[in-house]
Amino acid sequence: MKKYIIVFFILFWGDYPLLGQDLDFSQASIWSPDPSGKRVKHYINLLQEEVEKRTQLKWPITNDITEDQGTTIALLYQKDLSELGADYQDDLGNIPDQAMEGYFISWMPERKTLFVVAKEDRGLLYGIGRILRKMHWEKGKVLLPASTLQGSSSPKYSIRGHQLGYRPKTNSYDAFTVERFEQYIRELALFGANSIEIVPPRTDDDFTSRHMVLPAIEMIGEQSRIADELDLDVWMWYPNMGEDYTHPDSIAAELEERHEVFKAVPRLDHLFVPGGDPGELEPDELFHWLEQTVEVLHQYHPAAKVWVSPQVFRPTQEWYDQFFYHINQGYSWLGGVVFGPWVKIPLPELRELVNAEIPIRRYPDITHSLSSQYPIPEWDLALAMTLGRECINPRPEDQKGIHNALDGYADGSLSYSEGTNDDVNKFIWTDQDWDPNTPVIETLRDYARFFFGPDWVEGVAQGFLAQEENLRGPLITNTQVPLTLLQWKEMEAKADEKLMGNFRFQMGLIRAYFDAFVQRKLIHQTEMEAKAKEVLNEAAEDKINEGIALAMQILEESTRADLAEGLKARCLELAEDLYQSIGAQLTIDPHGAAPGRGNFIDNLEAILNDAPWLLDKLEAISHNEPEDRREKVKELLNRDNPGAGGFYDDFGQPKSWKRVISDKEWAEDPGSLYSPRISFGVGLIGVEWVHEVRAVGFEGTAAPRSWMMQVNTLYDTPLRIRYDQLDPELSYTLKVAYTGRFRSKMKLEIEKGPLVHDFIQTGHQPIYEFKLPKEAYDNGEIIFSWTCGEGERGAQVAEIWLIPEEKP
Repeated sequence: MKKYIIVFFILFWGDYPLLGQDLDFSQASIWSPDPSGKRVKHYINLLQEEVEKRTQLKWPITNDITEDQGTTIALLYQKDLSELGADYQDDLGNIPDQAMEGYFISWMPERKTLFVVAKEDRGLLYGIGRILRKMHWEKGKVLLPASTLQGSSSPKYSIRGHQLGYRPKTNSYDAFTVERFEQYIRELALFGANSIEIVPPRTDDDFTSRHMVLPAIEMIGEQSRIADELDLDVWMWYPNMGEDYTHPDSIAAELEERHEVFKAVPRLDHLFVPGGDPGELEPDELFHWLEQTVEVLHQYHPAAKVWVSPQVFRPTQEWYDQFFYHINQGYSWLGGVVFGPWVKIPLPELRELVNAEIPIRRYPDITHSLSSQYPIPEWDLALAMTLGRECINPRPEDQKGIHNALDGYADGSLSYSEGTNDDVNKFIWTDQDWDPNTPVIETLRDYARFFFGPDWVEGVAQGFLAQEENLRGPLITNTQVPLTLLQWKEMEAKADEKLMGNFRFQMGLIRAYFDAFVQRKLIHQTEMEAKAKEVLNEAAEDKINEGIALAMQILEESTRADLAEGLKARCLELAEDLYQSIGAQLTIDPHGAAPGRGNFIDNLEAILNDAPWLLDKLEAISHNEPEDRREKVKELLNRDNPGAGGFYDDFGQPKSWKRVISDKEWAEDPGSLYSPRISFGVGLIGVEWVHEVRAVGFEGTAAPRSWMMQVNTLYDTPLRIRYDQLDPELSYTLKVAYTGRFRSKMKLEIEKGPLVHDFIQTGHQPIYEFKLPKEAYDNGEIIFSWTCGEGERGAQVAEIWLIPEEKP
């Protein structure tokens, strides 16, 4: 050991500095005690292929590590160390015992050998991943920084993976070939993933799509095979889609389907059955059905475990009581509990309800930006309308914050993903599940180095961070957006044909162009709306007809104006490039996207001002009697005005959030189970759930922008809004807009005071008015508190007017 230390320091503190020194591995060879072993052979082949793709160098396999043959990479298990000669063992010294899935890397300079030592197969895979992530490469050359070639690394959490559902609803997976899945799964593994999750052919989706190259039953078999070759765990998300789980004929059909599905996959370690969304069953029925499912599952995969989530849209306390009764019975087949979207119980509380020995797995929604488990905080309406629910959404800092807020309550995570739009987020989550102390910038640099090359590390890493800044705060004043575009255009100008064909680079580019286009459009349309209102405001009593006509002309022009056509055209070109490279579906036509999913490029035509609503109103006013038109225009222009001494708040705007009471910061509660969030969508009569943010609501008529955003709490968490500086001598009328993405029953009380209204079923009309009793604000302050009935999805409020009555 002393000899090794001395040689190490002579070499690296003598002629070569230890830190910052790059070691040349261009002519390296690979050695393993048993290179023909099932896993090792596959891993060696993986290492050779990934190096050759980047450098056109094929690292050969050597049979004798003792020969003087240049630089060597040695892959071996701890149990093989005894097979090395005594001099090797002496030089290596006492290698620390490796944790499961961990690895130890040691550079032995006097022997020009890089050792990767692991206790079992996966450790070797992750050690190889570290080499590939850190290497500096170009054609004909491989360099490894010396600072990365010494030390141990082991994952903190035992579950690290992502769902890769081959089904039509996804924005790209259904277009993947077997080869594309093989490469994508390999890349996730090289960053530390140890699991993938597949889905059965029948879910809450169409059975097939025009993009699929194989029937789903065949593709899930291929996904399982690919994972098994890498020694990754295979999970399957399997919702209960049957109509009846009590009738013998229905049960027989469901079991027959499971025979077919379980037989089709060569490896299946875990079956995840959601409590709902879709397929809600009462807990007694659910767990009885799971016991029948296990009998079939174990015929094909005897060691597989079943996991279940308390994920239901409208849960009752009785449902939860029965669910946790079953969970804590200690069924031998139960693997654990899953915490994901639409689980009402916060994770810390869930951990207390579940017996300590039962694992919990997180199922984080990293793929959606609104109508989601973890929506983008401080998001501007214009971006919510255009980027939509499932845009390309790199959120590296947010994802680390979401992960680290709750990671200690679970055994790791396997994300909910609908395609490649969340690609950056996947690698952030995997790195955080490996080590929550990993800086985001380190993951982004590894990502850029591995996928683009060492020349692109800082540009791409900072470029993704900049795109996250594009999402923060009011878009109209966000000076980061044009700067982000300049940075990505600068990289685009230097990119060669190969990089321009790289789907990850294409995704970075399209977001930079898209955000800049939307910002310019918003600025223009906002200005035109202000101009139209100014015309209306200044129209003389005898010129009101001309004023209405001119204002309508200006508003119509604002919706049709050709603006930043170069940016728009580039977005369309890049959308086509992504379709050609990975089958990404960013438009319904021509790319075949599912509506309200990944088709954000369709929203380039979205109108970002109040023109649709104003035009409808002005058209109606123009048919009024001449003497009424001026008064109606005044009412329109004063829509938000609560009158002198009154209060008005639009809770989609940051200025109004000062009135919202929150007991927790976002960093403590990113999923908003304890605290309020912003939500988007107007709602339509008879429609239970709205995923797209449009200027249409209720009966299908145009809606103002202020109805498209709300302050929202989930389930029975109270929504509390505080006003002060009221005049106790005045009488106030509360006027409130109840709009939102879902229908809900709400009641409103004054905190420590009277009931304002009992439960109202929202989704029928937007505006309600109520007289406020003076005793509710006798000290000049009032706190409103909205709560929902049991099983409801939450409270949501878009606007509030407090209108004082004029003193006689």
